[in-house]
Amino acid sequence: MSQPRLHVAMMIQAYLPLLGGAERQLAALAPLLKNQGVDVSVITRRYPGLKKFELIDGVPVYRLPVPGPKSVASLAFSLAALPLLGRLRPDVIHAHELLSPTTTAVTAKRRLGIPVVAKVLRGGALGDLAKLEHKPFGRQRMQTFKQQVDSFIVISQEIDAELAAWGVAPEKRVFIPNGVDTQRFAPMRLPEKERLRQELGLGEGETAVYAGRLVPEKCVDQLIGLWPQIREIYSRAQLLVLGTGPEEKRLKQLAGEGIHFLGNVADVAPYLQAADLFILPSATEGLSNAMLEALAAGLPVIATRVGGAPDIITHQKSGWLVAPQQPDEWLEAILTLFALAEKRRDLGSQGRQKVVASYGLAATAEKLVGLYGRITTATPRPVTVQT
Repeated sequence: MSQPRLHVAMMIQAYLPLLGGAERQLAALAPLLKNQGVDVSVITRRYPGLKKFELIDGVPVYRLPVPGPKSVASLAFSLAALPLLGRLRPDVIHAHELLSPTTTAVTAKRRLGIPVVAKVLRGGALGDLAKLEHKPFGRQRMQTFKQQVDSFIVISQEIDAELAAWGVAPEKRVFIPNGVDTQRFAPMRLPEKERLRQELGLGEGETAVYAGRLVPEKCVDQLIGLWPQIREIYSRAQLLVLGTGPEEKRLKQLAGEGIHFLGNVADVAPYLQAADLFILPSATEGLSNAMLEALAAGLPVIATRVGGAPDIITHQKSGWLVAPQQPDEWLEAILTLFALAEKRRDLGSQGRQKVVASYGLAATAEKLVGLYGRITTATPRPVTVQT
């Protein structure tokens, strides 16, 4: 006898076509979850120009209005989400981030009896827990989350330690890292790589890639500031910036020769396969999807020692770790790896092996399905629903 299908409502601040790491991870997981008996609905905020409802790759996406000033946006979102959840009656609410999504999910659990999974997206000084602590009634909200959230999804040791410091019980902290499609993101042989570089118009210069949102905490401005020094030694060196965000205009004003802004790129795989180096200069991270994709593509990675990077990268073996907010250290790493092609190949090979072994997308989906099954079994639903 086949198992009944589960319905999971994903609560997330934004969703496709808006691109960020959390959005891309969810979009990649949705079809795999469906194949394993989990139907997904997405509940998110409605931003200008986007429809109230649409199907994206077969996934129902509900966008709720958040009128008024930013200070009341979370309340407006919750007030709109609760009746929708009452109609949808999902088996699980999966909140992505500890702020508005988890607040709404916990409120829905109290009213509707639906179990809640909360994924902590970022750690560190600018992470979910740090932000929550500085929000109105933040500490009280966290105490409520500790009681009401059935499972917290942990994506890095840093986040696990932060939750432990808040007193979240070990049995509620479940390690399920982000995953990557290791078949789609895979290395190319050298002749194919050279052909791809020509197709992308990259020329013969040393090529580094940054992929991600253009927001202050990513520190792309500091990376751009290094490029004149790099081009003094490697005159054709180029930095490809993939992504958009509120910092884009300012960053373009800072950029000199060799910096190319490519905007939102639907398929970043060819750029990762064609480049020589991937750089992630963030001050704070959770577990960067862009970094996972670069590692899977066999691209050597320079990443700051924050978030999940130290969990994956062994320094100078499967990547290159540098201190955050220390551009001089980044400069040394970039110049070193531009000079050592064999070292780049070794780092890329070891990095891919690590990701294939422990961070495959299919394994992440399988772990989520198992978690949903456990908490729905452990949390009986009420017979009567209050609306």
